[in-house]
Amino acid sequence: MSLRLYDSLTRRLRPFEPVEPGRVRMYTCGPTVYDRAHIGNFRAFTWEDLLRRYLRFKGYETCHVMNLTDVDDRTIAAASARGVPLAEVTDPVIEMFLEDWETLGLEEPEHRPRATRYVDGMIRLIEALSERGLTYESEGSVYFAIGRFPQYGRLAGIDARGLTATGRAAGDEEYDKDDPRDFVLWKGGDRGSGETVAVWDSPWGPGRPGWHLECSAMAMHHLGETLDIHAGGVDNLFPHHTNEIAQSEGATGKEFSRFWLHAEHLLVEGRKMSKSLGNCFTIPELVERGHAPSAIRYLLLSGHYRTQLNFTFDGLEAATKAVARLYEFSHRVREAVEGETDASTDLRGVATRARAAFEAAMDDDLNVSEALSAVFGLVREANHLLDRAHPRAPSGTGAALDVIDAFDRVFGVLALRDRESAGSDEALVAWATAQVGERERARANRDFARADAIRAELEARGVIVEDLAQLTRLRVGPRTIQVPRPLRAAK
Repeated sequence: MSLRLYDSLTRRLRPFEPVEPGRVRMYTCGPTVYDRAHIGNFRAFTWEDLLRRYLRFKGYETCHVMNLTDVDDRTIAAASARGVPLAEVTDPVIEMFLEDWETLGLEEPEHRPRATRYVDGMIRLIEALSERGLTYESEGSVYFAIGRFPQYGRLAGIDARGLTATGRAAGDEEYDKDDPRDFVLWKGGDRGSGETVAVWDSPWGPGRPGWHLECSAMAMHHLGETLDIHAGGVDNLFPHHTNEIAQSEGATGKEFSRFWLHAEHLLVEGRKMSKSLGNCFTIPELVERGHAPSAIRYLLLSGHYRTQLNFTFDGLEAATKAVARLYEFSHRVREAVEGETDASTDLRGVATRARAAFEAAMDDDLNVSEALSAVFGLVREANHLLDRAHPRAPSGTGAALDVIDAFDRVFGVLALRDRESAGSDEALVAWATAQVGERERARANRDFARADAIRAELEARGVIVEDLAQLTRLRVGPRTIQVPRPLRAAK
């Protein structure tokens, strides 16, 4: 089965084929760097990382561009209020964003352009639009005339004739337009001394580019006039991506992107994120609460990108356990590969079915629920066969290991878990060993609820517990500790 993706423009699933065989040109909208990104932003960024990883898994070379919007009304307002250059506001926020990006184990795109470094290209794009009669000038500003572009609004499924300015031209209201539906390409004129933090010369006088223009210019600079994939959050669909199509196709006369993909919103505990509700969590805030980045990443990837995802703290605990289960299994199979083979049991058939089911699910518009179901089905069946063959190993364990490695090339949670484990220290080892002793005493007293609670606490701290015949084996990061069980008196 070939990869199929849901295209927001045509509103249907379509087989994915790039313009250039074997190479995907993809643009994803990055953050506006006026404040630290929150988990809602990272829902989209993490899903886009999954998409990029799966494209590479399928054998495509990727040229992925993700911008940094370092000039817009909010960044300018912050710099003006503080009386500092624009970069003094945006540079620290970019550093924080890149730290969070690394924390979640996202792959680095091939290009990460900053808008302030591409203003010349934006000016050339406006000039191309002007030559085609799609713009007009007023008081030093330049506008895109929606009425002159009949195809406007296809992506959002709207009729431009019915548009009003309400809710669609945020930040443009102070500019004089011939038609309230139009959007600004170049913000010029005397807007007060505060705007001197972001002013460039242009054929229309000093000013700065409009937000929508920035992405078109940066995308085409690195990827050409037609992209294979343009992705972002559903909040970008209108007006941002709608305006990108108008100005890009208006300037070139060519299709701007062959596929448009949009991730739905993230809810927190069933509610829309809002600073007033205090639920706009950042990645460092969650880590400071004791949640592992691998669990955060897993939870952000656990729902289909076109459905709303409810981010809950119970869900984070469940994600922690899911990652621990996968991590424990990957180590168990890796050890089994090196063990003596029991030919009477074989994992090859289980692994082959799991691999096929995983790829079929991911080929179906990145159906992560079905993909995860296939992987956990492998874990369940393979653990049963491993138990049955113990102390020897079933044949075909290498095939099961290949499936887990393939899964993590796409999901990236076990590599992140490895990185977290590498930081384990002696204090954690000592604590875990002591907890095992307490657990054994609870089991000896038949206090199984207490024993289960201790095990859950160990696993919540990332410690993998294996109960063997004569001992308990702990995995604390890269270390394995064997804790002998006390001899019990014969009855």
